[in-house]
Amino acid sequence: MKTSISYKRVWDIAFPIMIGSVAQNVINVTDTAFLGRLSDVALGSGAIGGLFYLSIIMLGWGVGIGAQIMVARRYGEGEHKQIGSIIEHTQYFLFILAILLVVLFELFGKTILCHVVQSENVLNASLAFLRYRIWGLFFAFTYFSYRAFYVGIGKTKVITYTTLTMVLVNVFFGYSLIFGHFGFPKMGVSGAGLASVIAEFSGASAFVVYTLLNKKVKSYNLFRFAKYDPELMSRLFKISLPLMLQNFFSFSVWFVFFLIIEKMGEVELAVSNIIRSIYVVLLIPIMGFSTAANSLVSFIIGQGKSKEVLSLTWRIAIVSVGFSVILSLICTLFPNLILQVYTVDSSIIKMALPIMHIVAIASTILAIALVMFNSVSGTGKTNISLILEVGILAIYILLTFVFAIVLKQSLATVWTVEILYGVLLTFISYIYLRSNHWVGKEI
Repeated sequence: MKTSISYKRVWDIAFPIMIGSVAQNVINVTDTAFLGRLSDVALGSGAIGGLFYLSIIMLGWGVGIGAQIMVARRYGEGEHKQIGSIIEHTQYFLFILAILLVVLFELFGKTILCHVVQSENVLNASLAFLRYRIWGLFFAFTYFSYRAFYVGIGKTKVITYTTLTMVLVNVFFGYSLIFGHFGFPKMGVSGAGLASVIAEFSGASAFVVYTLLNKKVKSYNLFRFAKYDPELMSRLFKISLPLMLQNFFSFSVWFVFFLIIEKMGEVELAVSNIIRSIYVVLLIPIMGFSTAANSLVSFIIGQGKSKEVLSLTWRIAIVSVGFSVILSLICTLFPNLILQVYTVDSSIIKMALPIMHIVAIASTILAIALVMFNSVSGTGKTNISLILEVGILAIYILLTFVFAIVLKQSLATVWTVEILYGVLLTFISYIYLRSNHWVGKEI
């Protein structure tokens, strides 16, 4: 059945998320560019420390996506007054989770990294980065809860303002603290970690201030600090746990991917960190449309229009591919120019050039794959999305190990696993959506 959701509606939701993603990824790009001016070790430690942090923070991101799905479903059902309680219980959950994760990192973080990072220089620099970075969890989790609210109700323009605030703060403090400008101490890698924490604090604060001043959200019963509801928390936990594990495994596997590459050498690790930064930029439109798919699928199911899910998913995927192709062409046509933003080392640029073409292809495939996969999550069947993700990631990391360690292939060959990941995710997600096994799922 043809979907009633127009391309304009998809665009109205996805575009501010894309702009927000641009701002968030400028943080990644500027940090990588700044650290690339220090040394290969600083660049590599930024990759290891950053991915370790992302692996942890994705647990909170999963809770945010679970809340977003619930908010979108209540919004589609017209039950607006229940939304504030969902967001507040999300914040209760995330605050406790942040405390737990910081404590666990302080107790076991160094031990874990000591066992998995081979280079002592990279290890020490990664720990210096994480010493400050870990405290950003509290602010990032607050940001996730408000993002879940606005994406869930389809009012995403605020994300543009909050992430713009984050990027401006991060660029200023990153430049100041890494290199010691404007009277700030020269902190190197540690400065990158601290700057990111300050940026996350500014983003969360911007969300809170905007929401307090926005009279249009009063009908959703925000800031009522509802009494703890065990049943609501149980439903939130049930839908969020698979998403928490899914996102944790996804980024943990990418962390392991970089640990495997670290065994290939410090130069290979530095090259891969640059490629990761570029790759994430290529994924910007894809993440915007994937988030829109997640929310809109839950919304139309709430309206009783389950038969429109597959049609809606294809509509979003078509637009996602269009934007991805444009960015991939830029990446393919001007690879040297892009790489010179990060480094002037000719040997690093030479090694990175063939991988630029690989990630351009992979991102185009993921433009379909991630929209399909997020539609599966949007149906409420988050346990199924977890199973699909874990199975594909197991194949992904096994092939990475075989190519890099067993067969000792080139770095470019190792990066081809990204293409396989996209193909498998597209195929399996499409089969599940066509099966209609998700119909009738209540959340």
